[in-house]
Amino acid sequence: MTHIAYLGTGLLGSAFVEAALGRGDAVTVWNRTRAKAEPLAAKGATVAATPADAVRGAARVHLVLTDDAVVNDVIAQCAGALAADAIIVDHSTTQPVLTAERAARLAKAGVRYLHAPVFIGPAMARQALGSILVAGPEALFEQVKPALEQQAAKVVYFGERADLAAVFKLCGNGLLIGVAGAVADMYAIAKGAGVPSAEASKIFEFFNFNVVVGGRGGAMAAGKFTPPSFELTMARKDVRLMLETAGAAPMSTLPGIAARMDALIAAGHGADELAVIARDSVA
Repeated sequence: MTHIAYLGTGLLGSAFVEAALGRGDAVTVWNRTRAKAEPLAAKGATVAATPADAVRGAARVHLVLTDDAVVNDVIAQCAGALAADAIIVDHSTTQPVLTAERAARLAKAGVRYLHAPVFIGPAMARQALGSILVAGPEALFEQVKPALEQQAAKVVYFGERADLAAVFKLCGNGLLIGVAGAVADMYAIAKGAGVPSAEASKIFEFFNFNVVVGGRGGAMAAGKFTPPSFELTMARKDVRLMLETAGAAPMSTLPGIAARMDALIAAGHGADELAVIARDSVA
């Protein structure tokens, strides 16, 4: 039986704990608000009063925390209590530059640390689905890889550059959030025209989004903005029609896109492919 600790038992952390208990791990948990950790005791977890108490004797310490400041504070509270061979597996979504600084600082102090953010929701965590992204020392990754493969359907190692999993996590969340905003705007357009949202949802049937995103996204990454399959000036005209149709409905993404298009058209890119909106974003 492996003894592990989970620091942070919000929705995702609690789901990870339940799955670990189901696999037969001995799990000690801690949460800043103890009441959020207490229900896990009835499922077999030990609830600790402090982060230091939680990590004593643990072979792996999983962090599921809110941001860099909290991660740094909680790790500091564990000082002196971590076993010499314990590995911290940090699932928190954090700032890449601060993640790199933290990894270097902990390595210098002899603390074994991997950054491993996830694309997993609570329901997926209970079923060991979704993906874990990992960056950090390869030797540490190889030690925890079998455990992580029990935790998720897909484990992707990005190498020893400590901030790289953090970068990909933010890129992925940016895509997810952007899509949510675009869909919200789609419903706003439908609402402005008096079309029920359920009816507007039929538009999803007309697109293969893997092809749409992969095709134009690949053109963006390659800096390929000609010849146009959707000219920027024509796309901007369509955005004007969308905004006019939506009327007073609040918009999430299209006003910002319109401003970006206007700047590019003014700079002489109106005849380029729509993908040109990424010209200053890609390297």
